[in-house]
Amino acid sequence: MRYQFLLDPSITFLNHGSFGACPKPIFEEFQRYQLELESEPVDFIQRKQTSYLRTARQSLAKFVGCNAGDLFFTSNPTFAINIIMRSIKLNEGDEILATNHEYGAMDRTWNFYCKKTGAKYIRQNISLPIISKEQIIEEFWKGYTKNTKIVFLNHMSSATALIFPVKEICDKAQELGLITIVDGAHVPGHIDLNISELNPDYYTGTLHKWMLAPKGSSFLYVKPEFQNDLEPLVVSWGYESVAPGESQFLDYHELQGTRDVSAFLCTPKVIEFLEVNNWKKVSDSCKQIVLANYQRFCDLLKAQPLSPLTTEFLGQMASVPINTTNPTELKSLLYDKYKIQVPVMPLNGNFYIRYSVNAYNSQEDLDKLYQALEEIIKTTDLIST
Repeated sequence: MRYQFLLDPSITFLNHGSFGACPKPIFEEFQRYQLELESEPVDFIQRKQTSYLRTARQSLAKFVGCNAGDLFFTSNPTFAINIIMRSIKLNEGDEILATNHEYGAMDRTWNFYCKKTGAKYIRQNISLPIISKEQIIEEFWKGYTKNTKIVFLNHMSSATALIFPVKEICDKAQELGLITIVDGAHVPGHIDLNISELNPDYYTGTLHKWMLAPKGSSFLYVKPEFQNDLEPLVVSWGYESVAPGESQFLDYHELQGTRDVSAFLCTPKVIEFLEVNNWKKVSDSCKQIVLANYQRFCDLLKAQPLSPLTTEFLGQMASVPINTTNPTELKSLLYDKYKIQVPVMPLNGNFYIRYSVNAYNSQEDLDKLYQALEEIIKTTDLIST
């Protein structure tokens, strides 16, 4: 499988979780659309693009379990969340209940809007290690007050690489009359996803991570009753359109003027690639490698696993606590000397080394990381054990 990807063969790439990796057939489809755009830009943008986007949306909606008219493409989840935040009317004292495991860009975006409105962003502590799903749910709802207006939750955390019980939390939030927003950046193509069953008000996810699409391909799902309240982040030709399309919702958010939508249009090819290569089986094999190596790295780094070693909490990536004096220098050393691309992630005053496993990886790749860390422990003071 590794020869299907464009990754530099001299690098041991254990960081699929950050930006993904695109296989050759999908990248060729990406370039094909770009060439079509450049060969006749006016015809492509003014006549073909809407139809192409509709086909791509229909393909994606079937894959993620929702109606094609209830989502649109965005460049990334941060863009998607900014659309929501701009539209939701926050008042002074309103509270957004999240966890202290959210992605840093999301924390910053909520803080930005809260400063403007006087609302409060509550990063509810979810203690580590995770003992059970019930523990997460119980600790999360301790942050609920009469002022809570929104529940914001990552489906799978970035720094700690943990799967969160989104369905249970969404169900209770609906009972309480709260708005539910889910950041599923790491979910599509990684763990099972059926948006209709989860029933959030808003859900965003990427295609360019675990679905293997070209960079800059993500989506935002919005429940129908909220769609007409969603303002465009960029006001363009879709606003008060002289030639309305399927819905105001799609007009506002799809018609953004001149931009390259080639990454979005690759979606049918992306899904075809996953199906032809039996990606569910590939993904399950990768998850088993992640689980088989986790305790081994914990033992090396004298760390405790962040959760039970099961697929209820872990997917194709895992984060191991690491006691380092300089995470930036450690990451650079692993790359510059050992040719290993792996992140050292900060969160809440702690650091985690997070390895990802995909089809192009093997046990040998994790052995290289293990041996490099072993040598660094013996020869430097960057890691304490």
